[in-house]
Amino acid sequence: MSDSQDENHLIEERKMKLESLKDQGINYPNDFRRSNLSKSLVDEFTKFNKEELIGKNIEVSVAGRIMLKRVMGKASFCTIQDMTGRIQLYLRKDALDNYEIFKDSDLGDIVGVKGTLFKTNTGELSVQVSEFNLLTKSLKPLPEKHLGLSDVETKYRKRYLDLLTNPETREVFEIRSKVINEIRQFLINDGFTEVETPMMHSIPGGASAKPFVTHHNALDMDLFLRIAPELYLKRLVVGGMEKVFEINRNFRNEGLSTKHNPEFTMLEFYTAFVDYQYQMDFTENMLREIENLSGINTKIFSKEFERLSMDESIVKHNSLNNEDLKDIDVLKKFCDKNSIKLEGVNTVGNIKNIIFETTVEENLIKPTFIYNYPIEISPLARSLDKDGSIAERFELFVNGKELGNSFSELNDPKEQAKRFDLQVEEKNAGDEEAMHFDKDYIEALEYGLAPCAGVGIGIDRLIMLLSGRESIRDVVLFPQLKNK
Repeated sequence: MSDSQDENHLIEERKMKLESLKDQGINYPNDFRRSNLSKSLVDEFTKFNKEELIGKNIEVSVAGRIMLKRVMGKASFCTIQDMTGRIQLYLRKDALDNYEIFKDSDLGDIVGVKGTLFKTNTGELSVQVSEFNLLTKSLKPLPEKHLGLSDVETKYRKRYLDLLTNPETREVFEIRSKVINEIRQFLINDGFTEVETPMMHSIPGGASAKPFVTHHNALDMDLFLRIAPELYLKRLVVGGMEKVFEINRNFRNEGLSTKHNPEFTMLEFYTAFVDYQYQMDFTENMLREIENLSGINTKIFSKEFERLSMDESIVKHNSLNNEDLKDIDVLKKFCDKNSIKLEGVNTVGNIKNIIFETTVEENLIKPTFIYNYPIEISPLARSLDKDGSIAERFELFVNGKELGNSFSELNDPKEQAKRFDLQVEEKNAGDEEAMHFDKDYIEALEYGLAPCAGVGIGIDRLIMLLSGRESIRDVVLFPQLKNK
């Protein structure tokens, strides 16, 4: 019999058991109430010896999924798993009027029991069961207990099985929850207000990316899933909300990779009356504090971050000098010699950015701020007062991956309109990631945007770092996958 035939046979057996249970009046009951969690019991009572537990006569009520089972005739052991961990049950035929229902149960069934805490001869904290309730019948067998769920494709498509059988997967998402909570509290404690801005935009903006398009039937208009919340958050700063943040989803119609999922989580925060230099210090301090407060045993952000201008980083990692970076012909020859494709790019700033992405990024292992980007690739950023070709912007890199992006915000409505016009020209020339002209945002700027600076940090990539995972799919509960 093949594996699939064997599994189908097991499923049919379990379906027959379910029908038998229903005939006995057990039809997915929901009248059992749990009072205790396994981890809390283990933490509180493991310290007591066998005799002490007998004397205390501690009655408990626990529930979870059967993960291990050992039937020995008139007495049996099984282990159930709840949201916090596992605990062992001890069941005796002479103590239960429905012992046969337990004997007929399967791995994966969800049960609720009442009983008394005790310790076995081997010293394991257990529950001596006085009441057994089968709450949910598992119709499909769990993955083999000794192998767990090892197939990567199945791990992502059936995350529920991955969570059930792989404790390390649950740990990743517990880390994720802790980190997001600590970020939220850190910002709130610093006087920030958490906000929510629209997910559907009439004009996509705030980043250079290709958007997803949807259609609103009642309004008979196309809308775009947001690629960034930036322009709405800055509207709030115009409205006097001088310290705002949002932790939410962005959507970008791009390829899948270990670093990219088309739906991803971002933190964006904006602070009035500061610049990008201030935000460098603030971001470094925040990440160091988050790492400490989350109780994670990593030391990624413990040391002082390195800081390099884009030009300094290119010179450091290439056979180019500062004068070369001003000469477009020298840069083009360098790219040609090193097989770096420019694909019609013909400005110094854009070429420098391509050289940086191709030759520098992967070498930025320790936390490193790269600052002072070309203005051509920073259409929403303020330029340096002393050099209009350079944006007051930084990006944060760790382990060769971009983790964050920030700039002093451009608050000159006339200059912003000019930048939008240039973006529209690029879009008309075939750049699908270029920005649209957002007339409403220009009007908001005309009411006055206070000097400010914003920061965006990719939550998924941050969790990859802190949990030691190499793929974004390992830190997103339900990553986007191709259809089977």
